[in-house]
Amino acid sequence: MSSLTYQLVLAGLAVGSAAALTGIGLVVTHRATGVLNLAHGAVAMVCAYVLRELVVEWGWPLPVAACVTLLLVAPGIGLVLDRAVFRPAAVLDLDPARTLVASIGVFVLLVGGAALVWGEGARADAPVLLGDDPWVQLSVVLVVAGAVGAATRWTPLGRELRAVVDNRELAVLGGIDADRVSAAGWAFGSFTAGLTGVLLAPYVRLDPYGLPLLVLEVIAVAVAARMRSLPVAVLVALAVGVAQAQLTRFHPEGWAGPLVQAVATNLFVVALLVAALVVPGAGARDALPRTPPAGTRVAPGAWVAAGVLYLLPLGFAGGDLQTAVRVPALALVLLSLVVVTGRGGQISLGQAAYAGLGALFTALLAAGRFPGLPRLPEAAALLVAVVLVAPLGLLTGWPAIRRRGLALALVTLAVGVAVSRFVFDQPYATAGLSPARPAGLEPDHAYYAVELAVLAAALLLVAALRRGRTGRALAALRDHEAGAEAAGVPVPALKVLAFVAGAALAALGGGLLGMGVRAFDPAAYDPVRGLLWFAAVLVLGADSLLSPLVAAALLVGLDAGAHGGAAAAVIGLLAAFTARVPPLASLLPAPAGATSGWLRHRPRARGAGGAAGEAGTPGTPGAKGAPNAAGETRAADAPETADAPSTADTTDAPSAGRAAPVPAHGAAPARPVSPPPVLEAHGLTLRLAGSTVLDGVGLRVPPGRVTALVGPNGAGKSSLFHCLAGTVRPGAGRVTLGGADITARPAHARARLGVARTFQELAVFPSLTVEENVRVGAEHGPGRHDPVAVERALRLLGLTGSRHLPAAALPTGVLRRVEVARALAGRPHTLLLDEPAAGLDAAETAALARLLKALAADGTAVLVVEHDLDLVADVAHTVHVMEAGRIVS
Repeated sequence: MSSLTYQLVLAGLAVGSAAALTGIGLVVTHRATGVLNLAHGAVAMVCAYVLRELVVEWGWPLPVAACVTLLLVAPGIGLVLDRAVFRPAAVLDLDPARTLVASIGVFVLLVGGAALVWGEGARADAPVLLGDDPWVQLSVVLVVAGAVGAATRWTPLGRELRAVVDNRELAVLGGIDADRVSAAGWAFGSFTAGLTGVLLAPYVRLDPYGLPLLVLEVIAVAVAARMRSLPVAVLVALAVGVAQAQLTRFHPEGWAGPLVQAVATNLFVVALLVAALVVPGAGARDALPRTPPAGTRVAPGAWVAAGVLYLLPLGFAGGDLQTAVRVPALALVLLSLVVVTGRGGQISLGQAAYAGLGALFTALLAAGRFPGLPRLPEAAALLVAVVLVAPLGLLTGWPAIRRRGLALALVTLAVGVAVSRFVFDQPYATAGLSPARPAGLEPDHAYYAVELAVLAAALLLVAALRRGRTGRALAALRDHEAGAEAAGVPVPALKVLAFVAGAALAALGGGLLGMGVRAFDPAAYDPVRGLLWFAAVLVLGADSLLSPLVAAALLVGLDAGAHGGAAAAVIGLLAAFTARVPPLASLLPAPAGATSGWLRHRPRARGAGGAAGEAGTPGTPGAKGAPNAAGETRAADAPETADAPSTADTTDAPSAGRAAPVPAHGAAPARPVSPPPVLEAHGLTLRLAGSTVLDGVGLRVPPGRVTALVGPNGAGKSSLFHCLAGTVRPGAGRVTLGGADITARPAHARARLGVARTFQELAVFPSLTVEENVRVGAEHGPGRHDPVAVERALRLLGLTGSRHLPAAALPTGVLRRVEVARALAGRPHTLLLDEPAAGLDAAETAALARLLKALAADGTAVLVVEHDLDLVADVAHTVHVMEAGRIVS
């Protein structure tokens, strides 16, 4: 091995060792707590500052200061985070979104706090803890990894950790103190973060932004390890570190030179992007709440106050508007998050990248430096930049089709970091840019007035997006993605629409921001800003149009009127305590007769009824009952409502697949229809997690009959159901409809073909009313052109008196009927019901039985997966018994 190669290997091992420590800490924290700790880099930065403060400012001996920092301060930070921030979220069983926002809040809070305490300037005098020998650093990593592995395998705490990871609730029932395990995980994770920070600080820029972002980039090693395997995390970290060092040997000529140089200094960014896109199951849990706490209607007085606030700068002196011109432009960028996250329900941590691209493209086009395009006037350059950036929303929109939750968060973060490192930080792309304002808008007053007009137009467009068919579909996508697909909503197209529209809005705001300040500053669009903006919109209310206005004024005003970092500290504090504090928009006074968004969408207890839980209106007891014939607990005391369907409602039920008279509306007479196609399964085989859950299953769901599927838990009933509905694609075999192979058709396409379904866990859309829930099914099913479909379904299920009530406020029995009504509103010929009696009392179950009989009598094919054998015996024409992935009778 040559001397140069050996030296580069040593340099790569030094970088890889620090990355390996980050991976170890993230994996241990995630395994102990289930949290992807995005604040890991911020903890590392704080510990590096503390060590420097003790040694450089206070004169402590380095060994003593290192022991205090790593053995007291770092674990102490972890214990504080566990006790104050994340344990309340675990106790309340909050959605992963709230935990993710809390993690981002801690990151932003620590970054802002460090900027306030130590300033924003870089420090070059961080003490060197282990010297320059990379073998020493590698030895530390191997010792730490070996100790963690040994402790996990051979100590009581390790056994408890594995038990908590496998099943936290069962571990608690077995007497394990899960809180103690969680605290130990947070303490150790913070220790590794502190060790990473003090090792990296002497060799990188020690400032509140640089070091946290650097550590954030190397979470690629934990993602590559699927947040599980310590050896994989260590090996990936060392390999990427060595490869990054070796790339510095290459210096190609021409256009490839800057690209290779950029890759050589940012290979961990490339690894993060690849890992987030390629590695399966990397944080695949849902991350946005299904019962969004935003979306409250704001009283007109709040809008008047916001309008006055934004108009006030027009009365200022000219020089005083230099800060104010940033506010409307930033509000446009934040409005893009309302579209993507508030309406579309998708996590986007990379909006700063699209804002920066809008600013950069506007400046390049106006300067005549954009490849292949001539020099354009500033106004035209802004519009063209928006058109160019909007399709780039596919960078995040296309992966979002297949990913969601934390996995999508990692993809959007990786895109934002990659754009920052490979575009904004490259001198060949950004050097010498001085954006100018359009002709006639040089005075600040004129420019600010135009910004207000553009912002007002954008608000009106987004408000329009929230109404009508598209608005309901977006709300359904946000509240329950699988339920939206089952209702026929084209989820992939809607996700792409949300990201493309969000990219266009962000680019528009970024372009206006760049022209407003007459400069392109890459630091204004770095990924840390993206995290700050995301946290600001979430804590204020992601679905409120008022939130971006307040957030922009708050972010710009705090940083302009106080020390840098004040805005980050305030927003971070609010986001960190998201488990205790509702979105601030929900606390504003609502219009008369409107329900507060926080009360209307409060978290609901989980129970037999599924995601929406057993809780009804305030003061309504949860429904709990005795085990039924199948040994399953079914609710027996859910509150009855005046809307329970009567015998008359169900015995004269119209077919879901043909028109029927609706006396209340005098609908057109029934039209003749052809025989409905038959849904069939042919030799379906499915393997999950290495186990065969379906083994050559065949099934026919004939029209005009109720087919029941029964069997013990784990027999494969739900898996077969999902394959028929299109939620899961089998590994082998076919699903046909009327003889046509639909195995590759997604769930929403099957719904449009007439195959409707309900869910074992409730799949209602809590931010919509009962009527709006049903209308979603009517608008996307095969009967979407039927003008009376919604009214028919509401009356059939006895929901006319509840039509204007928000679904989040209703008890389980009513929600079950809402879900069935939504399925029937699309006029399907085949209806798949997954445990429809779960959470129903005896009267509601009897009404359900009458409905199923009436539907079958009118020609609908009904498949029921059910544990209530009494219901099955009452309604089923054919009963199939499943066991061990096969139909045995």
